[in-house]
Amino acid sequence: MQEISEAEIDKIHQYWQAINYLSAGQIYLQANPLLRTRLTPDDIKPRLLGHWGTSPGLNLIYVHLNRLIKDTNADILYVCGPGHGAPAIVAHTYLEGTYTELFPEVTMDEKGMLKLFRQFSTPGGIPSHVSAHTPGSINEGGELGYSLMHAFGAVFDNPNLIAACVIGDGEAETGPLAASWNSVAFLNPARDGAVLPILHLNGYKISSPTIFSRMDDTTLSELFKGYGYEVFFVEGEHPHNVHHQLSSTLDIVYDRIRKIQYNARAEGMIHQRKWPMIILRTPKGWTGPKSWNNLPIEGSFRSHQVPLAGVKENPEKLQALEAWMRSYEPEKLFDEHGTLNADLRSLSPVGDKRMSALTYANGGILLKELILPDFKHYGIKVAHPGTIEAESTRNLGKFLREIFTMNAANKNFRLFCPDETNSNRLEAVFQVTDRCFMEKIINTDEKLSPDGRVMEVLSEHLCEGWLEGYLLTGRHGLFPCYEAFVTIIDSMVSQHAKWLKTTQEIPWRKPIASLNYLLTSHVWRQDNNGYSHQGPGFIDTVVNKKSSVIRIYLPPDANTLLSVMDHCLRSKNYVNVVIAGKQPELQWLGMEEAVAHCESGASVWEWAGNDLGDPEVILACAQCH
Repeated sequence: MQEISEAEIDKIHQYWQAINYLSAGQIYLQANPLLRTRLTPDDIKPRLLGHWGTSPGLNLIYVHLNRLIKDTNADILYVCGPGHGAPAIVAHTYLEGTYTELFPEVTMDEKGMLKLFRQFSTPGGIPSHVSAHTPGSINEGGELGYSLMHAFGAVFDNPNLIAACVIGDGEAETGPLAASWNSVAFLNPARDGAVLPILHLNGYKISSPTIFSRMDDTTLSELFKGYGYEVFFVEGEHPHNVHHQLSSTLDIVYDRIRKIQYNARAEGMIHQRKWPMIILRTPKGWTGPKSWNNLPIEGSFRSHQVPLAGVKENPEKLQALEAWMRSYEPEKLFDEHGTLNADLRSLSPVGDKRMSALTYANGGILLKELILPDFKHYGIKVAHPGTIEAESTRNLGKFLREIFTMNAANKNFRLFCPDETNSNRLEAVFQVTDRCFMEKIINTDEKLSPDGRVMEVLSEHLCEGWLEGYLLTGRHGLFPCYEAFVTIIDSMVSQHAKWLKTTQEIPWRKPIASLNYLLTSHVWRQDNNGYSHQGPGFIDTVVNKKSSVIRIYLPPDANTLLSVMDHCLRSKNYVNVVIAGKQPELQWLGMEEAVAHCESGASVWEWAGNDLGDPEVILACAQCH
């Protein structure tokens, strides 16, 4: 690529200044959005909420990715790990025009800018974290640790997509994120897209330093080289130098990604890879206030949230805030109407090349219906209730096998399982696919292949996060797990359920395939595992969610399980939890009776009692709203 010119660097810097201004404005201002007059206490919000510290770094990365998109026409998904940096991401969606297209009342002028500021972190407005309201986002910002696994899930079977995943150095300390680096061992460059991790080291969490920020470059490079990455460093405190570094580095890593993909797709060299990643070192709260009361703010933990609190009550702080915001020179960035200057608007991609308008981030637009065989063909003949035994999930495995076969051309279905596919009696799927694995495969391994569609990794977090990313970008999947261990991802399912509930209130978010769980090793049949595995609390977590989002199914035998799973795989915008036994158990209903039972949601089994008017036992084995 041609080296970037000084004139373009200057424009990028001005765009960055405009975005930083809008980010700060969302945190502080309820009036006077363009500082037409001197700031007064009445211009300041009554309660200041938001996170400034990460915003300048997020803005820097975003504007440079825009330049890369303009130069290469690449499809790039921006996955924002520091989700509390919502002021930054929302500001970009606004300047790109996407926000106004989706929320017409937030116009691209002074009036709209004021509404943008006032709605941020306000009751009836938008959250202080990146959420489903944020165009272009697939990563909820509330709980940290899931960005990188979402990014990998998004690019599986999306060969043209690059997910640029920004990981905060605080987020990098979480267990799920630490496990996520292993995802590169499951990324096949011949059929998948690419993930570009950008680890942003700005040094601090809320009040203490981060681990990675105190490591030297050699140590960090060796660490990530071991995971399978080629590390590129961009660092500095002078904006001009960092702009040049980041621009040239993005060109290099883009070329690396395309070379890896070319070698895999044209030459078959799928194992010869070191995927690039960027480690970005910039000051926390960059371009914000330098200090207050002889204590540093920029470059310290004090810039994490609101760097100048109490400005409404303190005239000197108010004056410092005004000086900070005027340092961006908004009068040079926005015209008399409050619209970004035309020469700066030209830096943004257009149409669905904008990261805020990328169709991959609104997966329902891309969703193809899953092709399903007739589940009745995989049923068990039951002449009389309770006279034969069978492992209910074993026949389900045959049903899933055919789903893999029938959707092979669409490449839109995967099984995500924490090393339990055989244990859960679903091994029939291995007649048509393998476990995906990109590391060394030896002669004693079974059913391992770079082309496998069963994603087995001993991390419930990764299975959940990959599947969420896969679903949010328009595909289908299933997560089989032991009931005792699925509680590990309680908070993840809560976050996804919240996302689904929110999307039901946002017309432009199109429905996606449901998040389907199959809990096969349930609490009542632990057998050899004894007390160590008994933890049926996941059902409690799920049933506490909104009934518009969750469904719980308790199929009592193989035929009802097939009917239920067919229904769940066809559904959209639900969290479906199916709890079914994998051990040999009595079979109760023939296929027609099972279908009728499932369609009614609950039914009376007349043969199971002798006094229908006053039953002694009621079995709830169907659907729970």
